[in-house]
Amino acid sequence: MTTDAVSGRGDRPWAAFAALVLMLAALAAAALVAAPPARSQGEGGARFTGVASCAGSTCHGRMEGDGTVVRQDELMKWQEPSTPGGAHSRAQAVLGNARSAFIARNLGIGDPTSAKQCVGCHTSAAAGAPASMWGDGVGCESCHGPAGGWLASHYAGVGTNADPDAEMRGKHLANLSAGLRKLEDPVVRAGVCVDCHFGAAGEGQFVTHRIMAAGHPRISFELDLFSSLQAHHQEDEDYGWRKFGSGQARTDHVQMWAVGQAAALERSLSLFQSKRGTEGVFPEFYFLDCHSCHRRIFDQAKPVKTSMDNPGRDIPEGMPPYNDENLIMLAAAARIAAPGLADQLAARTAAFHRAMAVDRTSAVQAAGQLAQTVTALKGAFAARSFSGTDAFALVDAVSAKAISDRFTDYSGSQQAVMGVDTLLNSMVSSGRVTVGAAAGIRADIDRAYAAVKDPNAYKPADFQASLGSAVRAIRALR
Repeated sequence: MTTDAVSGRGDRPWAAFAALVLMLAALAAAALVAAPPARSQGEGGARFTGVASCAGSTCHGRMEGDGTVVRQDELMKWQEPSTPGGAHSRAQAVLGNARSAFIARNLGIGDPTSAKQCVGCHTSAAAGAPASMWGDGVGCESCHGPAGGWLASHYAGVGTNADPDAEMRGKHLANLSAGLRKLEDPVVRAGVCVDCHFGAAGEGQFVTHRIMAAGHPRISFELDLFSSLQAHHQEDEDYGWRKFGSGQARTDHVQMWAVGQAAALERSLSLFQSKRGTEGVFPEFYFLDCHSCHRRIFDQAKPVKTSMDNPGRDIPEGMPPYNDENLIMLAAAARIAAPGLADQLAARTAAFHRAMAVDRTSAVQAAGQLAQTVTALKGAFAARSFSGTDAFALVDAVSAKAISDRFTDYSGSQQAVMGVDTLLNSMVSSGRVTVGAAAGIRADIDRAYAAVKDPNAYKPADFQASLGSAVRAIRALR
C-alpha cells in the first residue's frame, strides 16, 4: 500500500470504508476447483500450497459470501481488480508495468519481475514460496503462514461435537500450533505487515532511499487502517469463538492502531541500528525526514527560512532529523494508554534527536534506549483493552497543541489524519457513533487527506485547520 493509495481513500464515501463493501468480480476458473493436497517446498521444512489450495468452492472460492461459518468468497475479495482489497493479488503484476521497468532501469537491476529487490515484497518469495507461486502476488500464505502443516485440519470442518463453538476454538488453537499465524493478535499481525510495509533486515524487503529516488513510492503504514482496507472477512459470532473463545469478542481497533504505531517505530529503530542505517559513507536517508532536505532553495540577499521550528526535535538548524511520524503518534497514545511510560518516551525521544546531531555511535546508542521504551509501550498496548472513551481521548491527544505543533512535515501529518480516521472508524464499529454521524465529518477528513496527498504542496496551516475542524466535529459527538 503506497502513500497515494492511502491518501486517495478519502474519495470514497464513509460507508465504503466502514463496511468495506467491494464490487463483485469474476474469479478465474482455477478458483473453483477443490483444494489439492499440500506439496512440499523443501525450504527449511515449510510447505507452501499456493492460492489454489484455498480456492475450492467449499472453501474460500465461492462467488457469493453466504457461508455458514465464513463468507467463503474471500478469494474474490482478495482478487478485486480495482480496490485496495485486491492490492495483494496485484502486487506481482505491477512489476510488469512501465513504472516498474523505469525504476529497474534506474537501479540497473534487470527484470523487476525476478529482481530480488522487488520480489521480496511483491510476491511470497521472502516468505519462502517457490518461484512457481510468485505469480500469485502476495498470496494467502504470505500473511497466514505456510499451510502444509495445517491446511487439512483447517478445511476438515466441524464434526459432531456437542459444543461446536468449543470445537472450532480447539481446531484454531491446534492450527496455530501447526504454523497458522495468529493474525488476530495485533503484535503478530504488526510483525507480519511491517516486513513489507515498513522494512525488514533481509534482502528484498527494504525500500531504500535509492529505490525511492529511482521512482518507488515513499513507504507509509498504519496497521488498523491498512488491515481494514484489506479485510476479506466479517467478524461475526463464529469469528469471535474461533479467534478469542467468545462469541462477543471483536478486534479492538484502537489497540490495533496503537500497537501498529509502536511496531512500526520499533522496526524503524531496529533497522537504523543495523547495517541498514548507512549506505557507503552516507546515512540511509530512508530514516530521515524527507522535508528536511526536499524543500525549495533560496539564494538571495534577504534569506528566506524554508523550515519550520519543531518543538519535538532539539537539533541545530540544518541537521536532517529522524522521521518521527510514528514517534509523534506514539507520544499521543502513551499519554492516554500508558502514562507511566510517557515521560520516559519523551525524555528518550529528545535524547535520540540530540544524538542524531553528534555522530552515528551516539545516535545508535540513543536509538537502543528509545527502542526499549517503544517495546515496553507495545507490550502495554497489547495487554490493555481500549474503550470508546479512550478513542475520544486519543483524538484529543493527537490534536493537542503539544502534538499538533510537531506536524511540520507531511509524513507526520499523514499519520495524524490516518489516526483520526481510524479512531473515528473504531467509534462506528463499537456503536459509539452512528454511520450517519460519521459521514458528516467526511468532508473535513477528506480535506486533511488532500493536504498531505502531494508532498510538494504540503501546507501545515491548511492541514492543521482541516484536521482541527474534523476533531471539533468528533468532539461534538461525545
